[in-house]
Amino acid sequence: MSTLLLQLKAPMQSWGISAKFDSRSTERVPSKSAIIGMIAGALGRKRNESVDDLNVLRFGLRVDKEGILLRDFQTAKNPNKKTSVYGKPGVYRDYLADAAFLVGLEGKQELLESIAFALKHPVYPIFLGRRSCPPEGRLVLGIRDNSLLDALKAEPWIADDKERGQKVRFVLDASDDEEESYILRDNAVSFDQNCRRFAFRRIRDFRDVTENLAEEISDREPDTHFDAMLF
Repeated sequence: MSTLLLQLKAPMQSWGISAKFDSRSTERVPSKSAIIGMIAGALGRKRNESVDDLNVLRFGLRVDKEGILLRDFQTAKNPNKKTSVYGKPGVYRDYLADAAFLVGLEGKQELLESIAFALKHPVYPIFLGRRSCPPEGRLVLGIRDNSLLDALKAEPWIADDKERGQKVRFVLDASDDEEESYILRDNAVSFDQNCRRFAFRRIRDFRDVTENLAEEISDREPDTHFDAMLF
């Protein structure tokens, strides 16, 4: 199997799995359903077309920069009513500011190549969760001849080095028998506006050392300095 790597960086992103009505929340990491929807749009598929072939791709990500959670209060007045166009005085929308994620999709080479081409030449505009959040800079990093986790670990850091910690967070699709995993309603069955449906998928969320970070840590001299005045 091969892995297509994407770089998700932007001033603002928003990944709302349960965002409804007057409160539009965001997850702290990109959702698989949103990435599949972004790819389907780039390929030129309509909302009522199947995405089953895309759902079989194994999805995972590395969190290079968590980002800052922001909340925006928006109003859009209905001229014929006292409420907004949403039926209420306003809507709260949550965003992640200045976040950076390395996303991987593992699957067959031919499918990944068609996805990479579509993301570089999209039929419909690409955005990171919401239309107000276009991606920044290079989106497609390329296809790697590695498994999903190996590709995510080996790829160079995409955020500022000062943000790097001792261990990095990974979020990957998990099998039913994997320990320390959980389920999330984040598998897009249909994007049809008349019948939007999402199923559950199993996820493994953990922290580990990337290959590049492991090399740097092993090369460092141990810090034995102690300053009692810092405590």
